[in-house]
Amino acid sequence: MGGSYDFEGTEPEIHDDAHVSGEATLVGDVSVEEDASVWPGVVLRGDVAPVRIGEESHVGDNAVLHGATVGDRVMVGHGAILNDAEVGDGALVGFNATVNTDVTVGGESIVAAGTVIPDEYEIPPESFARGVPARVTPLSETDVDAAETFEEFSSGEYTDLAGRHGDLFE
Repeated sequence: MGGSYDFEGTEPEIHDDAHVSGEATLVGDVSVEEDASVWPGVVLRGDVAPVRIGEESHVGDNAVLHGATVGDRVMVGHGAILNDAEVGDGALVGFNATVNTDVTVGGESIVAAGTVIPDEYEIPPESFARGVPARVTPLSETDVDAAETFEEFSSGEYTDLAGRHGDLFE
């Protein structure tokens, strides 16, 4: 069971045009911007640090974000964990990836499914992180093309998909 909860006088703020599932849990200093979507089972916990979800960003089912900043047009995959991390605009965090404390993921980067990024790590913009622990390389031309295609899909299609779900997001 989800819901939106006050923590020490701070309540989540959800843009009128955002889509937040009734099965998601938002606590404290959380903001969800325009055309963003937060899917069932997600936990956004802004009790010790704020959680920010940027415009046209999407947080997939069962992801957990504790004190995290997610830029615009970001896709956070199902089951991902972000703890006191920052993800730049246009990045992709894959299914079940773990982005640990004080990590910065540069804009337009890809964090592969299942990747674990250790504490206090900085991933430069347009990089590809994969493995346990993460190994980081620059995006290849093929990776860039795939990321651009995916970003176009995720920002438009996921916003549309969330809107089509109706009751799930009321």
